[in-house]
Amino acid sequence: MGPEADPAKRNILGIVEKVGVPIASEVLKHRAIAQDLQIMVGGRSTHPVWTLPGGVSKGITEEQRKEIIEKGKSCVEFAKFSLKLFEDVVLNNKAYLDLVLSDIFQMDSYWIGTVDANNHVNFYHGDHRVVDQKGKEVFRYKDHEYLDFISERVEKFSYLKFPFLKKIGWKGLVDGPDSGVYQATPLSRLNVADGMATPLAQAEYEKMFKTLGGKPVKKLLATHWARLIELMFAAERLVELAEDPEVASPNIRTVPTATPEEGVGIVEAPRGILTHHYKTDHNGLVTEANIVVGTTNNHAPISMAIKRAAQKLIQPGKEVGQGLLNMVEMAFRLYDPCFSCATHSLPGEMPLVVEVKNAAGEVIHKECRL
Repeated sequence: MGPEADPAKRNILGIVEKVGVPIASEVLKHRAIAQDLQIMVGGRSTHPVWTLPGGVSKGITEEQRKEIIEKGKSCVEFAKFSLKLFEDVVLNNKAYLDLVLSDIFQMDSYWIGTVDANNHVNFYHGDHRVVDQKGKEVFRYKDHEYLDFISERVEKFSYLKFPFLKKIGWKGLVDGPDSGVYQATPLSRLNVADGMATPLAQAEYEKMFKTLGGKPVKKLLATHWARLIELMFAAERLVELAEDPEVASPNIRTVPTATPEEGVGIVEAPRGILTHHYKTDHNGLVTEANIVVGTTNNHAPISMAIKRAAQKLIQPGKEVGQGLLNMVEMAFRLYDPCFSCATHSLPGEMPLVVEVKNAAGEVIHKECRL
């Protein structure tokens, strides 16, 4: 639609009008396929409900495995289609490509993501790798070591914490090698990895870095391109997993024989790295929990990206219209933030009091939210 498009057109209906019903139908079809597969495997879409200590409550049948293969292959074709559409609409449009390559949306931060033994992108298993502004590895850690590398800063103006690299230190909302601010996004995962673990995704990975001038890519709008490459990887990996007959095995749970005391689990959520840390009592009931979600990891970069875009775009004498405001908002949306996941308030009582302050620290609006 273009960043200057009328807001009345800059929505799903406007996109359908722009690309046509057949393309929109493919999008809706494969979104439905993804939802159906989640329900088939996990009992519910988006938030599965079949996990148990030591495994899961139900497996999949051989018939379902074959269905997953067929639907997975369709998802691979859809990923090809999506990347081709992206090339036609964005990469072959000089105005769009210039916007991606501009210094409005960029940041000189550290990057974090999960990699396997070959330093390929992995969503579930491996080391958590950090590279610097030049793409050089500076740290890597296992799940249980995260507190040795990640710390969280509390600022009085926000209910969200600000994670940073403990060994670098907190210098505030600034980037550069002396600031421990890092990003945990789809672009981050590709920046820290040496490649993708599936062939079609690897080809697209190489194309992105070649087009954008090598690693690490600091142009933040390229996060959307990285998402499409990960879409391809996920679809290819789905087929790989489903083609293994073992996934239909009835051996789906090993019942624990001991009461846990403490555990840390880290996966790559779509928005970025996701850490869960729990401690339990003698009954196995949780007594302490620390959760660092993707939006929390990106809290500082989100604030910095918005500020940079606003300072670059809003100039004296220049009208601040809908198009300009939309471009500032693009710096926010590229992180796909979920503040309901990331916001925590102590002592956790309701109602929650929200205060809006101006630059002088004066409260200009106050509201209670139940």
